Amino acid sequence: MTDRPRLAAFFANGRSHYGLVTGSGVVDLYSRYHDRWPTLREVIESDALMRVADACAGAETDFSFDDIAWEIPIPAPEKIICVGVNYPDRNAEYKDGQDAPENPSLFVRFPRSFVGHEQPIVRPLASEQLDYEGEVVIVIGRGGRHIAEADALDHVAAVSLSNEGTIRDWVRHAKFNVTQGKNFDASGAMGPWLVPFEDEAQIADIGLVTRVNGEVRQEDRTSRMIFSFRRIIAYVSTFTTLVPGDVILTGTPTGAGARLDPPVWLKPGDVVEVEADGIGILRNHIVDEEPA
Repeated sequence: MTDRPRLAAFFANGRSHYGLVTGSGVVDLYSRYHDRWPTLREVIESDALMRVADACAGAETDFSFDDIAWEIPIPAPEKIICVGVNYPDRNAEYKDGQDAPENPSLFVRFPRSFVGHEQPIVRPLASEQLDYEGEVVIVIGRGGRHIAEADALDHVAAVSLSNEGTIRDWVRHAKFNVTQGKNFDASGAMGPWLVPFEDEAQIADIGLVTRVNGEVRQEDRTSRMIFSFRRIIAYVSTFTTLVPGDVILTGTPTGAGARLDPPVWLKPGDVVEVEADGIGILRNHIVDEEPA
């Protein structure tokens, strides 16, 4: 796998930007291309991630990392679709004696439930049971419906990471759904950036690790996923039309805090890092929600 550029969304000088991440800062692509592509979602829709990255390779940075606040890479995706229970040991954690299901378990999240890299994840007033879930993220570049598995990866524009933070007691407030516990404001994170997708080797067998305060809590490889990236895209596109900028979270390994004995919940001051080969490290700290 060759080194790939990193493209990020961020806030600076009173507005949202996007840019090319370098070793010392960010080259501001928004100032160069905003008339044509206001956000990275439009860049993706035009299949232009590599075009803008190549055009600005070697340019001087416009912002240092201290000058920016990272945002989620796609500011307003039409869909954020999440896959549950997608690693073998994760299925075993449920201790229900059931084999892995034939089809993916899916739910949706709202953009407001995520923050960017290095931004605080918020433990809500409603519960102390904030948990972590490190995941690889794929971003759709070419839309479609009834996409064949053989063609599925042709529809991927980029990859990223997520801490798919969950309020555990709130995923059981009702009988059949998990929506509430997955959508508290600022309860998860996405980023730190997008890495343009090259080919299947880029994601087929990469290590995924989640650390809390430096301690490894989750560790697995994407080659062990129950439902492959191809299968997920094909399955989702059976019932909904995928469009450029749609985000799919592909599942988390075993080791979430809820499964420890006794459970260990995230608390203010904790630092969570999600890392994957060839993508980077998504880092966030935990704070408490302030009363209204």
